[in-house]
Amino acid sequence: MKLEVQMRMSLKAEDRLFQLDVAFHSAKNLIVIFGPSGAGKSVTIQAIAGLLKPEQGRIVLDGRTLFDSNVGVNLAARERNVGYVFQDYALFPHLTVAQNVGFPLHSSLWNGNAGAAMVQDFLAKFDLADLRASYPRQLSGGQRQRVALARALIRTPDILLLDEPLAALDPVLRGKTRDELLKLQQSFAVPMVVITHDPADVEAFAEDLIVFDIGKVARQISIDATRRGEQVREILGVD
Repeated sequence: MKLEVQMRMSLKAEDRLFQLDVAFHSAKNLIVIFGPSGAGKSVTIQAIAGLLKPEQGRIVLDGRTLFDSNVGVNLAARERNVGYVFQDYALFPHLTVAQNVGFPLHSSLWNGNAGAAMVQDFLAKFDLADLRASYPRQLSGGQRQRVALARALIRTPDILLLDEPLAALDPVLRGKTRDELLKLQQSFAVPMVVITHDPADVEAFAEDLIVFDIGKVARQISIDATRRGEQVREILGVD
């Protein structure tokens, strides 16, 4: 996988103006964007997904241009084949857990019996089988997050963008979900971009680490698999 991102945009919130000017590229399949709240991490992946339009820049995934302000290219989100897990889950409140997980399979080759079997498999993988008939309002925050993860992965997108995907989970489920995400990434060969505040996520996922400061990329580090834990702790200054 090769991801190239270069973008500029301005965002206004009441009397605050936020300037985002970031550029990075990676050929790794596991990218972690790490930095403080308000640094522009979520805005960046929303632009990759096609949910926000930069004022200037270029976004290219595996040679396919998703956005280029110079030539007027801006593919719609539905045309990008990008999976996205929102920080606030974004589940459909009127659909059950099983229907939410299976929603991306509508009007696809996986509809029908094959789709139903895949939904069953994903419900089991994410410990949701007993909740298949429940609605989002009946779930805990961690359960809703797991539904969102299953829904995003079920159609094997070209890239999976995860906005703090494990933050709502308790420590036991967090570790289990990290392992499951890595297994699914390897099984389906789906590149992932994970944004996080948690050094444990960096240690688990990062092949390339993109450290954000306020509106900018402060540094990019390639993680050495042979000394992953030690290197991440050195970079982030944690014990």
